[in-house]
Amino acid sequence: MLTKLERAKEEWGGRLSVIDSWLEERQTLVVTYCKLAGLPPYQETNHSLPAQQKITDFCQLLLDYASTGHFEIYEQIIAQCKLDGENNLKIAQELYSRITTTTDAALNFNDKYAESANEQSLLDFDNDLSDLGQLMEDRFEREDQLLEVVHLHHTLA
Repeated sequence: MLTKLERAKEEWGGRLSVIDSWLEERQTLVVTYCKLAGLPPYQETNHSLPAQQKITDFCQLLLDYASTGHFEIYEQIIAQCKLDGENNLKIAQELYSRITTTTDAALNFNDKYAESANEQSLLDFDNDLSDLGQLMEDRFEREDQLLEVVHLHHTLA
């Protein structure tokens, strides 16, 4: 995820401050995810569940990132694609619909773990976090494709 993020920052960074901020949010989210999951270089020797506050903080970052995408970025991209023609709008809408399913998964993860998770749900934590990581990676790929659609024809207003 971090390698793909670096490529996205190289490709889209510096074009528009809202995109730069969004990619910075993505980086914070990915690093926090890696720490929570204990992925290199953040692995720990003891293999216990993270503290509830760390889970809650991650859930807040996840929701903030999803909100920024839906309420700031995607609206601008869809509006620009409308101006660029029916084909671009169709591609953007298809990508957006795929991204929406990942938002639902993020909301479900938040609902399950953001507050004091019960003992039963914590048994699923590692699997749910892994599944969420895969969905996040898919989401980031679709978001980058949306940015590519806009870039091929214009820049965001």
